[in-house]
Amino acid sequence: MNLKIISLYSGSGGNSTLIATKSSAILIDAGKSARSLCTSLKGVGVDADRISAVFVTHEHTDHISALEVLEKKHNIPVHMTEGSADRAHILPESRLAPRIVRHSPHFEVEVGNMHVSSFCTSHDSAMSVGYRVEIEEDGKKYAFGLATDTGCVTEEIKNGLRGCHSVLIESNHDVEMLRCGPYPAELKRRILGRTGHLSNEDCAALAVDLAIYGTRNFMLGHLSEENNAPACALKTVTSALTAFDGVRVSVARPDCETVII
Repeated sequence: MNLKIISLYSGSGGNSTLIATKSSAILIDAGKSARSLCTSLKGVGVDADRISAVFVTHEHTDHISALEVLEKKHNIPVHMTEGSADRAHILPESRLAPRIVRHSPHFEVEVGNMHVSSFCTSHDSAMSVGYRVEIEEDGKKYAFGLATDTGCVTEEIKNGLRGCHSVLIESNHDVEMLRCGPYPAELKRRILGRTGHLSNEDCAALAVDLAIYGTRNFMLGHLSEENNAPACALKTVTSALTAFDGVRVSVARPDCETVII
C-alpha cells in the first residue's frame, strides 16, 4: 500500500497529522501557521494542493491556527463538530467560514479511498473528538487512529481505536514532574483532571488495551515540554508493552515531521 502517515508536529505549540495515499490526502488538525504547515508538507513530499480535507479535533488554537491563512490559497473543506465550530469564533465574512462543514460529535465522511469516523474525547473544549481513518487501496486495508487532548480514557475512545494497525495517542505529562513543577496550582488541577491531558501512565494502560486488539505501532504525541521528556514517556509505555511481540513505540516531535508509517 502506498501510504504515508506522518505527524507534522505535535505539542502545545501546534498539532497536525498527515494521512496520504497515492490518490487522497487529508490532515487531522492544522495548528501553528500556514507557512509552517506548508513547509512541513513540502518536507515530506506532499503539496498543500493535494489536501482534500482537514479534520479538526477541537477548537483550541494549537489545533486550528493555520486554517484562516491556509484557506486564502487552498479551498479545502474543514470538518468540525458543531460545538467546536461555534466556539472557534470564525467570522462570517472570513474565507474560512464557507469552508466549514459542521457535524454532530459522531460523524463519518468518505474522502477518496479513506473512511473517516469520529469519537468523543474528554477535554475542556466545546466538543472534542478523536478520529479513526480506514484506508483501502490495491485490495489492502489499513486502519489508523488518533486520540490526543483527553483527560481520561473512556470506553468510547478504546472502541474508536481498537483494531487500528497504528495509533497516535496522547502521553502529555509525567504526574510527578507536573506536581513538582512550576505551573500554578489551578493549571495543574486542569491538566490532571478528567477533561485535561493524559499522563504517561494512563497512555501506557491505553496502549496495553489496544495491543490486545492488535495495534503494534504506537506514536506518543502532545508531550509537554515542561512536564515530560520523550525518554520518560517512551520508557513508561514500552515497559507496559513487554508482553507483546513486534511492537514499535516512537515519540512525535513538537517541531518537525515524525514518520508513523
